[in-house]
Amino acid sequence: MRERLTKSDVKKIEEEIEYRKLVVRKEAIEAVKEARAHGDLSENFEYHAAKKDKNKNDSRIRYLERMLKTAEIISDESKEDEVGINNTVTVYFEEDEEEQVFRLVTSIRGNSMKNLISTESPIGKAILGRKAGDRVKIKVSEDYSYYVVIRKIENTQEDAADAIRAY
Repeated sequence: MRERLTKSDVKKIEEEIEYRKLVVRKEAIEAVKEARAHGDLSENFEYHAAKKDKNKNDSRIRYLERMLKTAEIISDESKEDEVGINNTVTVYFEEDEEEQVFRLVTSIRGNSMKNLISTESPIGKAILGRKAGDRVKIKVSEDYSYYVVIRKIENTQEDAADAIRAY
C-alpha cells in the first residue's frame, strides 16, 4: 500500500534520512571500528551490538527512501469549516458522554497516545471533510459502530518537534 504523505511529512522524512546518513551512520561505523579493535570477533559482544545498530540504521534509511519513492503526495489544506489533515478537532462521544480533542494526521504520524489520529483509522475516515455540528457514525466493525458529534475544528500549525520516528 502506498503511504499518503503531505509535503511536510516528506520534508521531515528527508531530514531524518539526511541526519541518519550524515550523523548516525558515521557514529555507527566508528563504533564498529572501535569494537573490532578489541580482538576476537566471535566472542566480541560490543562488535555484534555495533554491527546490529549500524544495520538497523541502514534498514531505516532504505525503508524511508522506499517510502518516499512510492508515496502519494496529498494536500493538507482544507476548508476553514471542514475537518482536514493537521486540524485539531473536538469530538463528543455520545455513548460515553465525553469529549476528546485530537489532531487528524497521516497514517505514518498517527499516535493515539499523543492524540494524533490517522486519517486511515475508522474515526479519521469518518470525520475527514465533515463540519462542526455534524453527527457522524463511526463503523468499527460489522457488529459495532457508535456516533460522535464534531464540536469544534481548529487549524493547527505544524509543530517542528513533531518528528516521524518508527523507533
